[in-house]
Amino acid sequence: MRTLVWSKTFVKAFKRTIKRHPTLKQDIEETLRVLAKDPFAPQLGTHKLRGKLSGCWACSLGYNFRIVFDFVKSEEQTEDDIFLIEIGTHDEVY
Repeated sequence: MRTLVWSKTFVKAFKRTIKRHPTLKQDIEETLRVLAKDPFAPQLGTHKLRGKLSGCWACSLGYNFRIVFDFVKSEEQTEDDIFLIEIGTHDEVY
């Protein structure tokens, strides 16, 4: 299982998203659990980004929400950690 590293912007966006959409909290938590276990699980729809977010990755959280992340080297583990960058609607994160 990979370690999730929360950036300051992700924490702010997470709190904002929960405040606006309280019913999404369980879905977000479940998506983060799956992401830590297998970032390329089919239900996540993980894909590489282009443009201003080139080099980053995104996964789906339901129909309209996305989590933007990147893989970072971990000194202690053989697998890369996951650096969480942004969460929000499709229009907010792109």
